[in-house]
Amino acid sequence: MTATPATTVANLRDLGGTPLSGGRTVRPGLVLRSGQLDRLDVDSDPAVAALGLRTVIDFRTDAERADHPDRVPADARLLIADVLADKMSSGPAGMPVAAQLKDLLSDPAVAEEHLGGGKAQALFGGVYRSLVSSASAQASYRTLLTELADPRSGPLLFHCTAGKDRTGWGATVVLSLLGADDETLMSEYLSVNPAVRQAFAPMIEGFTAAGGDPDIALALIGVFPSYLEAAMDEVNTRYGSMEKYVREGLGISDETVEALRARLID
Repeated sequence: MTATPATTVANLRDLGGTPLSGGRTVRPGLVLRSGQLDRLDVDSDPAVAALGLRTVIDFRTDAERADHPDRVPADARLLIADVLADKMSSGPAGMPVAAQLKDLLSDPAVAEEHLGGGKAQALFGGVYRSLVSSASAQASYRTLLTELADPRSGPLLFHCTAGKDRTGWGATVVLSLLGADDETLMSEYLSVNPAVRQAFAPMIEGFTAAGGDPDIALALIGVFPSYLEAAMDEVNTRYGSMEKYVREGLGISDETVEALRARLID
């Protein structure tokens, strides 16, 4: 997976080039991931214009989309696939953690109360388990895989707010189906950390300058192996394997899986 040097889209990455079993790789230019597209400007961002995006899948909640609406290229279609619609995995204020980082990190004492002592990590463990088990998450990832299997979808970009949790799990499912091994899945999952931390650096600095625990800030802003491991454990406990999760949990047919592999494996 390679970072794409966009100026108006945060954390933009092409899954193309990711190593798969048998010496194969993911075909470049067809499946991309990022943070929210509220600042996207194709006219001033040649890197984005060159992608030729035809489909955008937005994993965010109604409130997140209302606060920061996507700007989508003129010839692309936008699909809404609200992963957290069931509200099974939200922060203390009933909103996704990524959407309320500013509030959570505005008061070190409140952050310590709600998120200190390992509570932040436990919160994310629950979030990631619900990415596997909740009905709204399953419907959203079903949409992602179905669209990726369809050549008419063209180059497709999927995203949430920061492009790390809901988006990270989507990328893990896709790459696993295509034949990436566990080490590659974890490496690709963690690879967004530099971009995410850079995007939120002023927030982290302000929080720690006010006496906040930097471990709390990093637990909210970064991604950690334990987060992805929680989702993988949920898959194995409920379904026994990623293939069964995709077929039974997401309701994806064998034909769709084969079409997805034929289209995306180089």
